[in-house]
Amino acid sequence: MNCYNTALFADHTDPMGQRTPLFDEHISLGAKIVDFGGWDMPIHYGSQLEEHHTVRSAAGVFDVSHMTVVELHGDDIEAYLDRLLANDIKRMTRAGQAMYSGMLNEEGGVIDDLIVYQTGNPCLVVVNCATREKDLAWMRQQAGDFAVDVRERDDLAILAVQGPHAIEKVSGLVTAAQRQCIAELKLFQGAWSDGWFIARTGYTGEKGLEVILPGDDAVSFWQALLGSGVKPIGLGARDTLRLEAGMNLYGNDMDDSVTPLESNMASTVFLEGRDFIGASALRAQLQAGGYPQLIGLVMQGKGVLRAHYPVFSEGEPVGEITSGAFSPTLQLGIALARVERTSARMSVEIRGRQVPVEAVTPSFVRHGKAVYKPLEHN
Repeated sequence: MNCYNTALFADHTDPMGQRTPLFDEHISLGAKIVDFGGWDMPIHYGSQLEEHHTVRSAAGVFDVSHMTVVELHGDDIEAYLDRLLANDIKRMTRAGQAMYSGMLNEEGGVIDDLIVYQTGNPCLVVVNCATREKDLAWMRQQAGDFAVDVRERDDLAILAVQGPHAIEKVSGLVTAAQRQCIAELKLFQGAWSDGWFIARTGYTGEKGLEVILPGDDAVSFWQALLGSGVKPIGLGARDTLRLEAGMNLYGNDMDDSVTPLESNMASTVFLEGRDFIGASALRAQLQAGGYPQLIGLVMQGKGVLRAHYPVFSEGEPVGEITSGAFSPTLQLGIALARVERTSARMSVEIRGRQVPVEAVTPSFVRHGKAVYKPLEHN
């Protein structure tokens, strides 16, 4: 059974997209290559299920060099980000602190979700690959009123090492300075060390590190990781891992047609005393109320929940699934769904048949353990 949402990936029997510095490594390992956002990327190296369990139980490495690394240079970085982002840049009080935020349009729709690292001048931002062109165009357009220069760093690669043993594995392979850097990092914090940016961040709900490094260093570091017993992990397992962790995927769980309030991102929106792009639309939405919510669904019976399956409450249509899969960790069907309301009697239509589901908090697994709870209904 395929656990991943096949709609996310296009089969690539004749790869012709953009390639990361590790493309030849993926081929040599027998990876199945697919198109993802215009990039030729590995979906798995043989068994997506084994790769998923490896990250939950040991350590795996993902090539995420298709992500877009941006540097902000100039005297107005803080003022610029205060205008650009729904989250409050002034909350970043520690050097290297990471902040997750939506970047919105004037209607409050999510142009992209991204991570900003407090690295001073230049400031480091990581955005999604599929939205690269529109993100860079929007960021440069908004920089026109500020002393800020937006620069893409396409010379850099990113390796995400995730799992209970990830930190110790990386620490055994890096320089003494980088090892000390890792030891001092707090969760959701990063720092430059010996030319690499190392961060305690990830997309799996496990311990781990994301390493931004020169593309020329990527192959040797990848090979060292594999030599130490870290397993290569493809995009298929990355999708089931992030879904179990309740993390949004841009283009599925949110996009520029929905707001962060409708996308389980309300905790990243800070309106008080601020006038960021989209703030007026969010204030109006809050005042009006009654907007849809992104929730979790759990199905105890057999089957797989898929994106776009209709969702019902008390037999009435209330929304649809945005991301769904069979959870390898929980051994049941899980999904994120945008719905108008919930009740004690929820169901999903699968092949013309309504199947019972439970509405739960939109986070299913953390550190290999079930963490979801029943929702209070509205």
